[in-house]
Amino acid sequence: MPFARAAISCCYGMRCEFRCAAMNLRTLGYFVAIADAGSFTAAAAAVAIAQPALTRQMRDLEAELGVALLQRGPRGVRLTQDGATLYASARRMLAEASRVRQHLAGSRDIATEATVVLGVSPTLAPVLLPGVFERCHRSLAGVRLVVREAFTPQLLEGLERGRIDMAVATNPPPQRGLALQPLLAEPFVLVTPAARGLPATVTLAELARVPLLMTGLHRGIVERALAPLGGRLQVEAEIDSVDAIRELVLQGRRATVMPVSVFQAPRGSGARLSAIAGAQLHRMLVLATRVERADASATAVVADLVHAEAARLADAGVFSLVAAA
Repeated sequence: MPFARAAISCCYGMRCEFRCAAMNLRTLGYFVAIADAGSFTAAAAAVAIAQPALTRQMRDLEAELGVALLQRGPRGVRLTQDGATLYASARRMLAEASRVRQHLAGSRDIATEATVVLGVSPTLAPVLLPGVFERCHRSLAGVRLVVREAFTPQLLEGLERGRIDMAVATNPPPQRGLALQPLLAEPFVLVTPAARGLPATVTLAELARVPLLMTGLHRGIVERALAPLGGRLQVEAEIDSVDAIRELVLQGRRATVMPVSVFQAPRGSGARLSAIAGAQLHRMLVLATRVERADASATAVVADLVHAEAARLADAGVFSLVAAA
């Protein structure tokens, strides 16, 4: 879906128009993925594209627009002022495209009793599923949605074996036979009982002194990101139960490092969320489907609903530390 002509409002209130034959939804999706992830490496893994190709796409986009969109640094990338302007517009364009796809999908021939099995992680299920269910209830009378909750390795295995039609996975490695669509990037934060009075931002050295409870999946993601920086975690115990870790933290007994949305709900009000300085600690949320099923009518419609709900939650600040401050 190429854009022959687009218009954005710049930060100075002027209306700027530009021709952009090379820019399309895929390029915009790559740009948003890089901005969300904070690095080319993480974004390339999330969207299943080689990093040199991703770099070339962004270089061509910047050349086409005649502005610098990303400021490269030793620890990742940041949006320039022009990049921030395009980012806001790109998010709106992608959301609108998703709505158009959803509308068109409504006219597809969906079987009356079509069933779609959606896999979601334990951390994301309470945040994402209520909205997805409501959207399905309103829009898809002919589709029965079934949900399976598991961590990413089990979700990917379920996809490969055909037990799951799509899954919201965390930092999945590129896999043959799977189509990966980026949803968003979410920061990890240090979560401690509020009574401990830790600052709003902690250094890697301060983080290393805090005994932690962590799931095996989150521990692996964070430790891989810290290893090149010489950072480390003091893991007191590895517990693959998000609910158990959350309760122990809220009871004032333990600390953890988890994605920010896990403690955004009202029941998390007794916890202190601290940003972690000195490292890009994010989890990339990706919607994974089997290639041969990605365009199936019911699966494609539910995928659009998941994208729309994830975008709504991101706009509401659910996946941002700012909303929890």
